[in-house]
Amino acid sequence: MKATPARVVYFGTPEVAVPPLQALYRAGHDVALVVTRPPKRRGRRQEPIPSPVAATAAEMGLAVTCDLSDALHVEADLSIVVAYGEHIPDELLERRRTVNLHFSLLPRWRGAAPVERAILAGDTETGVCLMDVASEIDTGAVYRRAATPIEPQESVTELRARLCELGIGLLLDALSEGFGDSVPQSGEMTWADKISPSELRVDWSAPAEHVLRLVRVGGAWTTYRDRRLKVLEARLAAGNGQPGAAGAISLVPRSGDGPAVKVATGSGEVELVTLQSEGRAAAPARDWANGARIAGGERFE
Repeated sequence: MKATPARVVYFGTPEVAVPPLQALYRAGHDVALVVTRPPKRRGRRQEPIPSPVAATAAEMGLAVTCDLSDALHVEADLSIVVAYGEHIPDELLERRRTVNLHFSLLPRWRGAAPVERAILAGDTETGVCLMDVASEIDTGAVYRRAATPIEPQESVTELRARLCELGIGLLLDALSEGFGDSVPQSGEMTWADKISPSELRVDWSAPAEHVLRLVRVGGAWTTYRDRRLKVLEARLAAGNGQPGAAGAISLVPRSGDGPAVKVATGSGEVELVTLQSEGRAAAPARDWANGARIAGGERFE
């Protein structure tokens, strides 16, 4: 394989896969074809919306397809996969070398949600691996890896963006310097299943640190008066006391910015910062509390 392939086929779908595609193009690599997942129907009219990678590739004037078989008929030196979201058939793997940017320190967190699982598990470190794509998901040998700390308050969006930049560096360096020898994965394997909606329901009997990890992952929710309420932002409450049973809501006066909305957990309190009620826009927690007219002793379910 050439150290710097003249032509590549790029597989990617979500927003995180856009910057690597742009970086490849800016670095002068010839992106012969972009393969992405089919459009999804969204909105009230259920109109098909192309993936972020498809939209970006079209703006760049690149050939785009949602049909995996099209990649078989393109002459290229290398296939590059970043968050494509679908299994690459053996027929394509046998066609040309295929490498993947995976956002974890393999073999920890193989699977679809490595960044989310690292945060939920309370990991203090994660990273990126540039690896061969094998028939069995995320088992390929690793060419390059880079580690980075997970900041205590970092959201999944912020962490994923940092990992993406690290991955771009690994990929461009490999293309310019050569991939070299790959190293088989070693160590304890953990699996990163996709996060289900039920997992994102806040368990107020858990410690405050666990509740905050769930919020950092995105999509955390609870129920209040039988209606779903999304918890978009939260932080450890000042004082970190334990005024009541898990889920108990308290409004603590403070100067100039409305009351702080605090919730008791199994260990400590969290302060809610931004919430979103069903069918409404996101709002500061204090505004939600004013509108809800919370009665003394009320709790989140």
